[in-house]
Amino acid sequence: MTSTSPSVPARASAPPIEVNDASVVLGSNLILDAVDLTVYGGESVALLGANGSGKSTLVKTILGLLPVRSGTVRLFGHDARERRTVPWGRVGYVPQRVGASSGVPATALEVVRSGLLSPGRPFADRGRSARRRALEALDAVGLADRARDHVQVFSGGQSQRVLIARALVRSPELLLLDEPLAGIDRASRESLAVTLAELRRRGLTLLTVLHEMGELSDVIERAVVLAEGRVVFDGPKSELAHDHARHDELGHDRPDDCEHEHEHGATEPAAHHAPVLTTSVRQAGGVK
Repeated sequence: MTSTSPSVPARASAPPIEVNDASVVLGSNLILDAVDLTVYGGESVALLGANGSGKSTLVKTILGLLPVRSGTVRLFGHDARERRTVPWGRVGYVPQRVGASSGVPATALEVVRSGLLSPGRPFADRGRSARRRALEALDAVGLADRARDHVQVFSGGQSQRVLIARALVRSPELLLLDEPLAGIDRASRESLAVTLAELRRRGLTLLTVLHEMGELSDVIERAVVLAEGRVVFDGPKSELAHDHARHDELGHDRPDDCEHEHEHGATEPAAHHAPVLTTSVRQAGGVK
C-alpha cells in the first residue's frame, strides 16, 4: 500500500456511536431490548452473538434504517432518526456481502466510484477527482493494481475488500461492517485482517459484526455480545476470553471440550473458537 491512501479526518469530540436504552420492535417481536452501547473515536469493537441475537438489527438501527420504539441513537452527536442532520460522509457501511461480483459487469474502480453517488447528487463526483479518490480507496485495501479488472472474476475476499473500498471512498471516520468474514476462505480472511489493522492504525473507528472473532482477533480490542436482543457482555476481549460460563450463547464449544476433541484428532484447535459469556450483563470494570 502506498502513501496515497485516504487519510482519516481528525476525531470529533462526540462519540461516533451512542446508543442509550434503545429498544426495537418488528411486528410483534421485541428484537432489541434496552440496549446501551457507546463506541469512542479510534476504538475497534466486535459485536458478537449467535444468529438471531440482534446484531444486524442493531447496526441497521444505528444507521437510522430501523426506528427505535424507545431510547436514543446518535451518530457523532446527531440523532440518527433525523437523517438530514447526520453527517453521513463521516460514516461508512459495509453490509453483509451480497457479492460485488454477482453478475454486475463493472470494474472494481466503477464499483468503488459508485460510493460517491447519493440520491441528492446522482451525477456528482464523476470526473478526475472521483477517479483519484476511488483509486486511493482501492489502494487502502491493497487492490489498486486490480482497479480495471471486472469484479466478476474476483474471489469472495477480494469482492469484500472492494466493498470496503467503496465505503472508504468518502474518507469516513467510522466504519461499520456486517459479517465481513462470512463466506470467504481463510487466506481471504487473513488478508482482510491486514486491511482492517491498517485502517485501525490510521485512526478509523471500527464496529464489526461477527459470529466469532477468528482472524480478526488481533484487530479487536473490545467485545460487545448480544443475546436475545440484550447486551450480556461489554468489555475488553481479554476478559471475554476467560469467561467460560455460557459458550452455548455463541453456539461454540467450550475450551475444555475443544481440547478434548483435539486430543482425539479434531483438526480445529481450541484457539479458533469464540469465548464464552456470563449470565449477567458485564461491563469493563465490573458487573452491571
